[in-house]
Amino acid sequence: MKNSRSLLLVVLFLVACQQKAPAVVFKKYDETVALEKQQEHEKKRMQFQLFQSKHIDLNVVFKPFENELSAFSEANYEALKPLILEQDIPSLQKSVIAGKLTYEKLTLFYLYRIRKFESDSILSLNSIISLNPKVLQQAREKDKNKVPGLLFDISVYGMPILLKDNINTKDMATTAGAVAMQYNDTNKDAFIVEKLKENGALILGKVNLSEWAYFFCSGCPLGYSAMGGQTLNPYGRAIFETGGSSAGSGVAIAANFAVAAVGTETSGSITSPSSLNSVVGLKPTVGVLSRTGIVPISSTLDTPGPMTKNVTDNYILLMAMIGVDKVDAASITYEYDEDVEMDAPLKGKRVGVLKSLLTDTIYATTMETMRKAGAELIIITPPEVSFDGFLTLLNIEMKHDLPSYLSAHASKAVKINDVQSVLDFNKKGSLLRAPYGQQLFEGIVNDTTTLAQLEVIKKQLQLEGEKYFNVINTDNLDAVLSINNYHSGMAAVANHPTLTVPMGYKESGEPINLTFIGKPFTELKLFALGYAFEQLTKARKMPTKYQ
Repeated sequence: MKNSRSLLLVVLFLVACQQKAPAVVFKKYDETVALEKQQEHEKKRMQFQLFQSKHIDLNVVFKPFENELSAFSEANYEALKPLILEQDIPSLQKSVIAGKLTYEKLTLFYLYRIRKFESDSILSLNSIISLNPKVLQQAREKDKNKVPGLLFDISVYGMPILLKDNINTKDMATTAGAVAMQYNDTNKDAFIVEKLKENGALILGKVNLSEWAYFFCSGCPLGYSAMGGQTLNPYGRAIFETGGSSAGSGVAIAANFAVAAVGTETSGSITSPSSLNSVVGLKPTVGVLSRTGIVPISSTLDTPGPMTKNVTDNYILLMAMIGVDKVDAASITYEYDEDVEMDAPLKGKRVGVLKSLLTDTIYATTMETMRKAGAELIIITPPEVSFDGFLTLLNIEMKHDLPSYLSAHASKAVKINDVQSVLDFNKKGSLLRAPYGQQLFEGIVNDTTTLAQLEVIKKQLQLEGEKYFNVINTDNLDAVLSINNYHSGMAAVANHPTLTVPMGYKESGEPINLTFIGKPFTELKLFALGYAFEQLTKARKMPTKYQ
């Protein structure tokens, strides 16, 4: 009898082991109390009207992975943590080569982790809009088809990447966060997505953003879109702003939801969320990366760029997206500066220190740290310049560039064709489609500036930007050092690249970054500076509740 009981226990144990884990269900929660509390926030644009998306059901988004995730346990997840969390691409690739990790397990880990946090009403970040339903199948193919001898340690091959949801993909809709674009199934990848796939990257999914890249409503929350809801900062959920417009890209990488992400910037839309989420972000010189297949604001200023946990991955991701695009008039053949030493020390580097920023104690302390490491600090006070016409530039270019995108790249299921049609569409259900208004779109329609007048404005803004940063030439600087996105607008009109790297945290716990601004097409020099600074300070820390 005793032996029978023991045998029964063994059988029951084996059956239990074969049973699938209970399904994780995404449930809408009552956010009334949380929203009431949010109205006490000192920043008006942080006084949210809603948190959760009214248009996305993550149960549907995760449906394609149901079987694989049911067999992937919490124990599997915990065992993989040391191999994956905060690890750079070379480390991940070495784990794959050593047989400790596969691309399928890496992808499953991120899917499990996203589901784990996004299904928790206390920890959800509202960072995900869609997931690639084929990504696990594609990961298995990457495991099967590894090419012997390939330099995997500096390759995006098999690496799950997230994209801002204004970048076209053929496996997922591209919404720009707008309900009017909910069914924008383009069936064609953006040029940079084609390059990522050519280099073996896995497109994991699409992330939330400030709707229409934060050129839609005035004074509304950063990181809000009607499609994705309110993106939240993992360092201070509903306490700190996420930055915009590439909010989901910054938040998802800060929380280790993927290896890396791609954002887009017109003026500060990569540097802002990178800074506020303690990640590395590059706004490259316009022309380095193609804009074809990306929902636009300004053909003069727009560019995609990499957002990562470290400088090494940022460099690798940028290189994987580079290529000459005949459709994009700004696209260039990127000239690699072979004299740049990517692991060079800070010693002897001449950097411009903005006198006006030395009142910030973290910036001032960082400058002293760099001086002790051998950097030559040049205190600068750039000339006063005019930013007049910047809004007009955005207005008129979006007025013309958005219809061009919709005509050439949008799905036939999308029924809008210009800015006015978006306004009309949203007015039919404003509480669900535009709860914070659409004042900037109204401003676009009302702006009567001609194309001839626009050319004058563009040229004047460019001259003002060049005048502001001329100190780089006159003082022979390797870069000008700023904070977060403080000088992103000026860098944009002058077409200077910016690289932002974690610098530390305020007493409140809010992240703050050091931003390197260089001459046009000097991205590699910025990477060398940023890497040396990163290794010197090792400032980035994981958000406490997302470890």
